[in-house]
Amino acid sequence: MARRNPSITFFLILLTVVQKGGVLGDFPMVVSTWPFKEAVRAAWKAVDRGLSALDAVVVGCSACEELRCDGTVGPGGSPDENGETTIDAMVMDGTTMEVGAVAAMRYVKDGIKAAQLVIKHTEHTLLVGEKASEFAIAMGLSGPMNLSSTDSMDKWMKWRENSCQPNFRENVFPIKGCGPYSPISAASGLRDDPKGLHLGEGNCGVSDPLRTVSSRSVPVGPRNHDTISMTAIDKEGHIAVGTSTNGATFKIPGRVGDGPIAGSAAYADDEVGACGATGDGDIMMRFLPW
Repeated sequence: MARRNPSITFFLILLTVVQKGGVLGDFPMVVSTWPFKEAVRAAWKAVDRGLSALDAVVVGCSACEELRCDGTVGPGGSPDENGETTIDAMVMDGTTMEVGAVAAMRYVKDGIKAAQLVIKHTEHTLLVGEKASEFAIAMGLSGPMNLSSTDSMDKWMKWRENSCQPNFRENVFPIKGCGPYSPISAASGLRDDPKGLHLGEGNCGVSDPLRTVSSRSVPVGPRNHDTISMTAIDKEGHIAVGTSTNGATFKIPGRVGDGPIAGSAAYADDEVGACGATGDGDIMMRFLPW
């Protein structure tokens, strides 16, 4: 099953720390997942002219959001079951260990900037949903706006025409259909139904509905999920990471993946180094910490 064998791409940067507190290496440096060259160039230009590592990853990830890298970063991609695009993003400062993140953010396209605003203007780590949007707009980001695009809506309508297949539902009824959904009883293979009625389209002739449901798992591929995970090391040797994604295509509304979770999508520590990853976030979050 695809979600039990996720495709994960990651990078790891380890800094050798000498006893006097210095670090060995050629700085500045920028690394990211996937060949998002324009995003890396933007971050490099920022850090090379003296910006901090944290500011550089914000610049780089913002470039990827604007370019809608692979359709999986920024607005206009990865519709959920309702056809809506939402944003997950995170930044972490390896010097202060501060983390700012937003998840399932609606109506605001600048995910990585919103994440940095969480660090700048709150004592929190993670803001979610529409309240994250309200915060971001109050702090000066553009919005509210529709994050869908013609491409994302076309993709969503074709998915609906295909009976909402594939999807991320398990052990629910109908097995093939767009809902509304109800749970299947593991004991009986039928919907949990107080009256015990054998109702629901698609149950007829299925000897093992649970197995059928499990086999529908969404295959993980380069065009239905992704994250930019970026690390920058500035001229002072300080390190920061940033991530941004619009999540898994046709995800259940409200789903949050690994993107805004420190230690899952990325992590930074000046005294050790940094790591970043992209893949099946629902699996990756089960193996914290890095």
